[in-house]
Amino acid sequence: MGNELLWLLVLAINFALILVVYRSFGRDGLYAWTVLCVITANIQVVKTVELFGMTATLGNIVYAGSFLITDILSENYGARAARRAVFFGFIGIVGFTVLMNLALLFEPAADDFAHASMQTIFGFLPRIALASLTAYLVSQLHDVWAYAFWRRLFPGRRAIWIRNNLSTLVSQLFDSLVFTLAAFAGVFPGRVLLEIVITTYLLKAIVAVADTPLVYVAGRWHRRRRVRDQED
Repeated sequence: MGNELLWLLVLAINFALILVVYRSFGRDGLYAWTVLCVITANIQVVKTVELFGMTATLGNIVYAGSFLITDILSENYGARAARRAVFFGFIGIVGFTVLMNLALLFEPAADDFAHASMQTIFGFLPRIALASLTAYLVSQLHDVWAYAFWRRLFPGRRAIWIRNNLSTLVSQLFDSLVFTLAAFAGVFPGRVLLEIVITTYLLKAIVAVADTPLVYVAGRWHRRRRVRDQED
């Protein structure tokens, strides 16, 4: 299976899991999934792949899912709930980075086989985490603000696609620029950096447009009281 087909498969799985978590656990499930999104994306982003003829980093789909989560929360519970998810993600990646780097300080046993691999991945993580935290806070807080802004201009359920895409597409651009430059400047040559910025944004933009129906579905579930947090 080629990278492009795998990318589409991961996209479908990611969307399905977000809906399952929301239906089963409501907003608390989305808070928990936000932490999983941020941590998983920060591990996957270390790996670069070829997608559609260009160099891209992994983690785009999983990370882009966090924007879907904040949009669902903004639509159904308001900006305060969405900002809470952002800060859950922030605390999650900070805690994960600290704990994994502390783990690297332990002297491995003579027959240990994992330390070198962990060092390769998580030894680079502090820079990734710093870049991610900066990009994450800038882009996600903008997304929450922009969603509320566009909702005031375009109210009503029929305009969900407008506020969802206008808020997320701009936020994704901020995220791609800030993260790629902070994480990989000096690591990759300029040509590769440019490709990563372009492909990262394009892939996230595709996810942002594709996730619009899910915001409608989540909104319908919320109005019909079909999510677990409204039953408890």
